[in-house]
Formats: sequence, C-alpha cells, structure tokens
Amino acid sequence: MSSSAGLPRTDTRRSRVSERVGYGLQIGYRTLSIRVEEKDLPAKPKASTDPADAIAAIDVHLITVEDVFTRYSTHPTHGLEAAAVLRKEKDGKNTISPPPTQYWKKALNYVFGGFNFLMWIAFILTLLSYQPLGRPNPQVFVLGVSILLLINIAISATFYALVDWNASRIMKSIKTLIAEEACVVRDGSQQLIPAASIVVGDVIVLSAGDRVPADLRIVQASSDLRFDRSLLTGESDMVPGALNATSNNALETRNLALNSTFVTQGNCTGVVFATGDRTVMGRLVSMSGDKKFKLTTIQKEVWLFTKIVSAAALFFFSLSLLLYGVWLRRSYPGYDTTSSAIANSIGCLIAFVPQGLPICVALSLTVIARRMAKRQVLVKNLATVETLGCMSVLCSDKTGTLTAGKMVVENIAFLDYHGSLQDTLKEVSDSPSPNAFAILKVAHKVARLCNAAKFDAATIDRPLEERTVKGDPTDTSLLRFSEGLSIPALGINTADLLSSWNRHFEIPFNSRNKWSLTVITEKQSLSQGPWVLVKGAPDVLFPHCQTALRGDGTSVPLGDRERQQFSALQDRWSSEGQRVLALCRKSVDGLKLDLPPNDMEELMYSELRDLTLVGLVGIRDPPREDVPSSIETIRRAGVRVFMVTGDFKLTAIAIARQVGIVSQERIDTIDDVKAAAAEKLPAQSRYAIKPQEDDPIRALVLTGEDVSALTSPDWDIIAGSYTEIVFARTTPEQKMKIVEEIKYRGDNTVAVTGDGINDVPALKAADIGVAMGSGSDVAKEAAALILLKNDFASIPVAIEMGRLVFDNL
Repeated sequence: MSSSAGLPRTDTRRSRVSERVGYGLQIGYRTLSIRVEEKDLPAKPKASTDPADAIAAIDVHLITVEDVFTRYSTHPTHGLEAAAVLRKEKDGKNTISPPPTQYWKKALNYVFGGFNFLMWIAFILTLLSYQPLGRPNPQVFVLGVSILLLINIAISATFYALVDWNASRIMKSIKTLIAEEACVVRDGSQQLIPAASIVVGDVIVLSAGDRVPADLRIVQASSDLRFDRSLLTGESDMVPGALNATSNNALETRNLALNSTFVTQGNCTGVVFATGDRTVMGRLVSMSGDKKFKLTTIQKEVWLFTKIVSAAALFFFSLSLLLYGVWLRRSYPGYDTTSSAIANSIGCLIAFVPQGLPICVALSLTVIARRMAKRQVLVKNLATVETLGCMSVLCSDKTGTLTAGKMVVENIAFLDYHGSLQDTLKEVSDSPSPNAFAILKVAHKVARLCNAAKFDAATIDRPLEERTVKGDPTDTSLLRFSEGLSIPALGINTADLLSSWNRHFEIPFNSRNKWSLTVITEKQSLSQGPWVLVKGAPDVLFPHCQTALRGDGTSVPLGDRERQQFSALQDRWSSEGQRVLALCRKSVDGLKLDLPPNDMEELMYSELRDLTLVGLVGIRDPPREDVPSSIETIRRAGVRVFMVTGDFKLTAIAIARQVGIVSQERIDTIDDVKAAAAEKLPAQSRYAIKPQEDDPIRALVLTGEDVSALTSPDWDIIAGSYTEIVFARTTPEQKMKIVEEIKYRGDNTVAVTGDGINDVPALKAADIGVAMGSGSDVAKEAAALILLKNDFASIPVAIEMGRLVFDNL
C-alpha cells in the first residue's frame, strides 16, 4: 500500500508478506499500523497558461480511432445524445474571441493622429508666444488662439473616435449576416446546426468546400481528401488528410482537421476535440495580439496627399518666421513682436491643412458599406467599396451564379430511346410491356448510389420538393430524380435500393476529372462481385466505354455509329442550355475491398476502362430572372462581362446568349485568334491593349484546351479585340490564368463571381472576388464581397456606389 508524499509509513510484517506473494488475508481482514504526522504537502504546479504549451500538449492524433470515441464518450454512427450535448455546453459557445483591443493606443491615435499633430505644434508655439515670448506685455489674443486650437484638437479627436466606432460597429453587424452551419451526427441522424453550437465529442461530417468548424480528429476519410491550411500556416499547398498520425507534432500531422481550414477535395468525418478559444486557431489568435490596421487604396492616396500638404504648410510656416527673423525684425524693429509673428505664421500653417479629408474618406466608405448591407451585400473590407468603382471586366461563373443553381432532370436517353423525363414515365405507365424500360432500374441505381448529396434529416418527412439537400446542384438534381422515381412494375423503389446495397469506396467529383465513382456490393449476394458506378461529362467518359445498354437492359457493343448518335444528342441538349451527364457501370469480380484508400484509388483509376454506358441525362438549370437586365446595365457602365465555366462549350454558349453575354451571331474561335496574332501589329503598351469605344463588337468562345495553347500575342488579341467572351470546360488553374492575363493587359480592374471550390483560385487572383451567399464556405472566405441573397442585380448597384465614393470626394 502506498501513502501520500510526506507521510511516513509503518506497516506490519503481515501486510508486507501479503503484498509480496500476492495473496493471503482478504482485503477486509488486513491490519495496518500507520503513523500520521501533520506536514504541508508541496504545492501542485499550476497548469501552464501559455497557448504554445497547450498546442504542444495535444495528443489526440496519436491514439487509435476506437480510443477517440471512448475518450470523448461519443459514437461513430449515433454521435452524441441530447443529454450529453447539454452537459458539454458548459464549455461555452464554439466561437473564437477577438484579441483584446489596446484602447490606449487608439486614444493616442485619435488625439495625435491625422492632422492633429500639426495642431499640437501650433498649440505649443502659441503658448510659447504668449509666455514667455510675449513678455512683458503678453497679448490676450494669442492666448485665445491657443485655446481655440485646443478646442479644435478635442473636437477632431472626438470626431475621429466617433467615425472609427461607427465604422467598426457597422462592419461587425455586416459580418454577423453570415450564419455558419455545420453538419453533425446527433441521436443517430445528420443535422445542420449553427457552428457556434458545436461541443466536444460531436461527430462532424465534412465535404468539399466546407470550412472546418472546430478542431477534429479524422476518423473516416476519402482517399482524395485535401485541406487548405493557408489561413493557418500561410502555405498555399494543399495538405492531404489521413486516418493515422504522420507526425508527433499536432500542427504537422495529417489526421487532424483544424478550425478555420477548408476541405478543398474529398470528404471526411471527424470527432471534435476542441472548440472556440481552445482550438489551435483560437490559441494562435490569443498569441497574435491586435491586428494592424491596413489602409485602403484611396486612403493611401489621400494620406500621401495630406503629407505633401503638411510639408508645404510647415515650409511656409518656417519661411514666414525666417522672413521675420532675418528681414522684418532688423529692418523694421517696431513693426511686430516675436509673439505676434509666431501667431501670424501659425495662420499659414493652419490654412494649408485639409483636416477633414481623412475623416471624409472613412465616412464615405462606411456609409456606402452600410447602404450595400441593406441590399444584402456583405463588404468584408472597406477597400472593396472603392475598388468596385474601378471595375472594367467582370468574369462570371455560370452554374449557381448566372443560373439559379436549381437543377432539374429534364431529359433521359438510352441506346434505343430518348425523350423528356415526363414523356418517358408516361410511356412506361402506358406500355403493355414495362420491361422494355428495364434500363430505368439501372439508371436509378447509378443516379442514387453514385451520389454525394444527402437529405437533411430535419426535413426528411416533408414533401420531396420542400426537403433540404446538402450537396452540389448536379448531385441534388439526381438525388431528387432518383428519390421521386418509383415504378413498382420495374421493381424501382429507393428504400429497397438503399437497404440492398453497400457503398464501399468513393472518388468524389472534381473539376479536373469531371467524373465521380462509387464501388458498391449487394448485401444479399455473396457470389456476385462488386460494381463500379461512374457518372460524369460524356465527352470525358465516352472514350472509356466499350458497350451500352438497350432499353430492355441487354448489353451491346458501342460502335462508332452509336457514339456519334450519343454525341449528337449531347450537342443538341447542350445547345438548349442543358448540362448533360453520362451514367456508366462496370462489374469488377474479384476486387479486393480491404485495400488502403490510396491503393484503392489508384486501382479505380486503372479500372476506368471497358465501361458500359447506361445512358445520358439532360439537366436544366434556368438563368436567374434578374441576370439579363443586370448584365445589360453593367455593359452600359463600360464593363465587359465574360463567362468562365467548367461546363460544355455548347451549354455555355446557350446560357451566354440567354443572359446577354453574347449578342453576336458569329462567334470566333481559337483559329481566328491565331490568325490575327500571326499578323504583325504595331507595338503598343500593355496598358493600351483594350477595345476602343468605336470598335465593332466581337464575340469569342474558347475551351480549356484552347487556353492551354494560347501565347502572349494571342492574349493581346483576346484582351484588345473582344467584348464578348465565353471560356468553357476550364479547370480552376485555367480560370486563374484567364484572370491574371486579363489583369496584365489594358490596365483592367477584374472582378470574378463564383460559388464553388473550382472558383476559389480565380476569386483570389481577382481585384474583387464576389461570392454567392449560397456558395461554398471556401469560396465565401476567398471573396471580398458576398451577395447574401444570391442577387446578381446587386452587382451593378455596387459598381454605382463605388463610383459614388469618388464623385463625392
């Protein structure tokens, strides 16, 4: 038996024997003689309050996944129960406290900042000119001037403080307009809750585009999981995610998802181990102290102007005193006193000072930001307001920005049939032989199981049209299509489908591959091997298909004639503004499902061949009602509007015509650009490369493949000759390159609108990034302006308000 430190122990032989041999008398019959002495115990060392020590003490990444659930009393599929959530809420809300404001620094800046430093110089000099320089007959007028200067300083300092307080209050209220939410598993179902309500032990489900709402230990992850930790580390490289620790350092390991980072690819599930100020980001904020104030562009220009004026004021003040001391005092001794000369020179000093100008600039920007907030336009930085007035090119994404983002499956096609979804369902119900449409069961399976979208558990009991869906618009449309497709004669039932099949592995859709993949197995059939389901862009998947299914479900070779038929159908639907997807499948007997995620992903890429084409679906996403009139207004303001999208070329052109981005019948291609660039044009400054007002309007369409082949002279032609441009089938990197090339020429101020992960590089590269309120978290973080109501009509209003700032000044 052990005793506490500082207490001497006396034990009997019986107790020692019992301890030594491990048996003897039962515990209830042991006898001990203990001598007790009073002695002060050594003080227990206090826990370190240093944030760096707390970060170094993190060890959750070193334990197993099973131990994670045990440590935080949670469950992988059921999450926390309501009672457990209430117990854990004592830790407070999941919010990071801002660093403490150093008010004394602010107060000194109010009193001595701006032009007040000149006023202080004038005040001190007038006091000196009153006493002692005014002896023996000090003038009361000089004392009055010094008092007026002091009152002026007090009024200016008060006004500076009021403007600063009002601006910070408005910006704070504007930022609260964004409600951050997180998908958690509680009581066995997924729920969307405010991020501030997250508690330790919550099981969080993250997908591409989500902001990580707290510090998580990853317990489940897709093979392509990637994080953007630039906000935390400053490094722009994507960081892979993993299930196991890759480093003892919590900041270096890959099995932690840290607060305020973003999921840029893949999906994962994690258990919360820290919230709010106890997260790594929260501790770093507490160590960073107050943020330095950053001047906007116009404030820098005004500050430069005021420094020049201040220098001129000091020069003429000094010149006035010099003239008095060198000339007037000697040539006309009784003309003026030293005290009066100083007071007169101070008049020169004060007359030059535009003291209200800095306040006017800050006040104008703040007022405009408040007006924009009333229109549900969030300005994250006052610098954005002034930049909006300089916009000359607007590069807009298509899906979810120019279009409503509410996609609906409109057409469906198989090898021997194509038609609208409504007509197809009517034919099935009227057909005496429904088995002629047996392929619908296969299409239903691919659309439902190769799908990353999910219904929100809170709205699952509502009618299908009213349910909330978490997922991208394309997957959402296929989810609603498959959920609403119920044909008992063909055995099509979503509930039966979900209960009969297991999903083992997924490769989510990304803008580079332009397809997604899922591996499934049937629960009841152990003899049948796994199936690979794939959906994606037809022009990308067609080369990997060798067979196709007829309406009755039989498989036939996919020859050149059949490929041409499908391609022609894709072109036709695309030219009507529809997004076209191919649904494919493949049986992979003998596939090992227990491979590590990275090995499985590599194997799936190699298996992306000899696919069976199930069919095509045409998805319509109508343009927003306010977009055509808004684009017309923007163009009248002298701003060129380009479309930059990852969609198919014909679909992009069709939508561009509908919204007014393209108005010309003839649309040039890369061949026209190359031909124009081959001609020897007179050399000109890159700042002059832009269309002139009297130039004819020309339209151009380029694909991502074309963008990769462009040279610098080609970009000169594009930026200097075309008013209407559509960039289609572009990758995120190509979108960024387009923005950079346009910014480089013509002295352009480029704005970019977008809502998805693929738009983030372009949003960051632009002078003004504009995100939709319904967009991904990572897009909203990268943008400088957020349209909370997804109202595209707010953009021309924002341009007008930005120009109003310059007009007022």
